[in-house]
Amino acid sequence: MKTLTLSIRNMVCDRCIRVVREEFEQLGLDVRRVDLGEAEIAPGSRPIDLSRVERVLVENGFELIQDRRKKLIEDIRLAIVRVLHSGEPLPAGFKLSRHVSRAVGEPYHSLSSLFSSVEGTTIEHFFILQKVERVKELLKYGDTPLKNIAWDLGYSSTQHLSNQFKQVTGMTPSEFRRLGKGLRVPLDRVHPGRRA
Repeated sequence: MKTLTLSIRNMVCDRCIRVVREEFEQLGLDVRRVDLGEAEIAPGSRPIDLSRVERVLVENGFELIQDRRKKLIEDIRLAIVRVLHSGEPLPAGFKLSRHVSRAVGEPYHSLSSLFSSVEGTTIEHFFILQKVERVKELLKYGDTPLKNIAWDLGYSSTQHLSNQFKQVTGMTPSEFRRLGKGLRVPLDRVHPGRRA
């Protein structure tokens, strides 16, 4: 029998993958694969109760995506989270539009229109918010010099990073480093309407 692939919103880290796998296994599901944003389930002797699956996901801060538009938006979000939070510097010549289009498998202009209409912001702005969260993480948990952070995240200069960071957070990177306790935002809660 054919496996069922479920699309899941708000999966942004390895811990999310583990939680989804464990919860599905507790439901008695035959879990074949769990990745960021999706899980593959093999059909068992009884039908899969999607309402139970959805309830378990919601209890853990996730959402089952059954709408194609929502799936595309989640794919865009995951493509951005993956590239920024991989621990690797952005590749030289990185182009957000090219990266998102390749990762999602759709033309960028249509993805951009869809994202803006549903999320109320641009893909570029969401990318900036995610970059700022990555900068916060690096400032808080490491001693990486700001110039190295700027280089790794594709900023043209340390000043560019500092200006963007202050515009989004209301403080400079050095102020954040000094006061940073409790000022990070979970990646699945990064939205344009709130100060990061």
